[in-house]
Amino acid sequence: MQRRWTRGLLAAAVAGGAMASAVVADAAPTATSIGRIHTDGSHFVDDSGRVVLLHGVNNVDKEPPFLQAGDGLTVTEDDAALLARHGFNTVRLGVSFDGLMPTKGVVDTAYLDRVADIVDTLAEYGIHTVLDNHQDGLSKVWGGNGFPEWSLHARPGAGEPNLGFPLYYLMPSMNAGWDEVWNNSYGALDYLGQALGALAAKMSGHPGAMGIELLNEPWPGSAFLSCFPNGCPGFDVKYQAAMQKLTDAVRGSNGDLMVLWEPNVTWNETMPSNLGKNPPISAPDIAFAPHDYCMPSQMAIYMGLPTFLRGLCPLQQDKTWGNIDALTARTQLPTLVTEFGDGDATVLRNTLVRADERFASWQYWHYSSRFGAGGPKPDPFLGDVGKQLVRTYPRATAGTPGRMIFDPDTGDFAYRYTPRAGTTEIYASDVHYPDGYAVRVEGGHVTSAPGARVVTVEADASTPVTVYINRPGSKGATVPTGPIGTGSASGSASGSAGSGSASGSADSGSADSGSGSGSGSGSAQ
Repeated sequence: MQRRWTRGLLAAAVAGGAMASAVVADAAPTATSIGRIHTDGSHFVDDSGRVVLLHGVNNVDKEPPFLQAGDGLTVTEDDAALLARHGFNTVRLGVSFDGLMPTKGVVDTAYLDRVADIVDTLAEYGIHTVLDNHQDGLSKVWGGNGFPEWSLHARPGAGEPNLGFPLYYLMPSMNAGWDEVWNNSYGALDYLGQALGALAAKMSGHPGAMGIELLNEPWPGSAFLSCFPNGCPGFDVKYQAAMQKLTDAVRGSNGDLMVLWEPNVTWNETMPSNLGKNPPISAPDIAFAPHDYCMPSQMAIYMGLPTFLRGLCPLQQDKTWGNIDALTARTQLPTLVTEFGDGDATVLRNTLVRADERFASWQYWHYSSRFGAGGPKPDPFLGDVGKQLVRTYPRATAGTPGRMIFDPDTGDFAYRYTPRAGTTEIYASDVHYPDGYAVRVEGGHVTSAPGARVVTVEADASTPVTVYINRPGSKGATVPTGPIGTGSASGSASGSAGSGSASGSADSGSADSGSGSGSGSGSAQ
């Protein structure tokens, strides 16, 4: 859906908790090499076979001239350092069909160069980039963005009302435009495949490029009514064929890139997806890229409806995550939630708790550069939103992940996994332990230096390893019971001290109040 936002971020504030001081650690990782991320069953894995969990943000520029260094929106090296310091290891970078191919059949190579430069800059800080082929409202023809005007024949009729987002999706002319896309009536899918193929080819030799998300929030066109109230299996067959066509175009140019598929956008209204039913998804290295927005919260924030509507969010988000569970059980694809968030910290918590329960990866909407034009701006993660997003989490697990829990109010973290040979890496939040943390391990031992921002753990045997991280003096957390994905168990603040304990501290950075992104299915003006 449309995301209209200013280049500033919504203001938020976070308070750091005091605790005993210990050894001071580096505030941010230094520049590092990066390897490819691939899928392995329902997990993302690195070159060593470790299971990777991704936490990150969106950075999407929708207006030409696109991705200009220092424009105050596009991420810079300073932004990469900030994101890495806060533990983020992925960015969803917006690209667009009209940027890739502004003229019919002609790829803008300068645009590709700018994309590659950003991917390489983020990679130097250990950040993996998903290239998001972004559209909202199909094209500028209807006041949206994404598909170049030359690729579509449909045009608004004389006197046809355009009420803007989101009601312009009901315009007969826009639905005719989407039908052109899905039917490939005038070659729009062919040209999009050429553009994405050129993007994929450019990413050869750029290991920071994790994959290409083929199309943001695709609308079904005139078939949209068939999607309610229980999804649209007929349209999803046609949609899946289009996704496979674009996947083949990407793979024909670069076989190393992951490809990410979104459900059609009625998903955001809790309609289930039929991807992988007819036919099954058999191509390798494909990931599922749903969004998790709360419509009642969006209506309260952006349409002025009563705030008590936010109380309905857990019900909607439970249904969304139930739909995720159904699709992943059917397809065994790993999930990367590529958009969520609206500046409402309560709604964020709903998403993040459900993601933790399922060991699911995510990218928050939205982060704009705090440097360049109009900068430097305050750190956007020193607020209530940042308190939720900056989390202690296992970013690479040498073994099979089990359950974990993180309490953003206290910083208490607990995680259990079944090990294999190798080193597990756990990022320790720089927001929640401003003066230090304690780490203790059962079934393994800490191999990192005291106070390291990334805690490394190795197993003592083949039995499960449990890691606890918390502020000194805290009772800590206990690992939830039950398997991953049940969404039914909760941990407690009564963790037991284990072997292999250590302590440390880290600089949390600036204590200034900052500005946090706030865009969901509505708009932040």
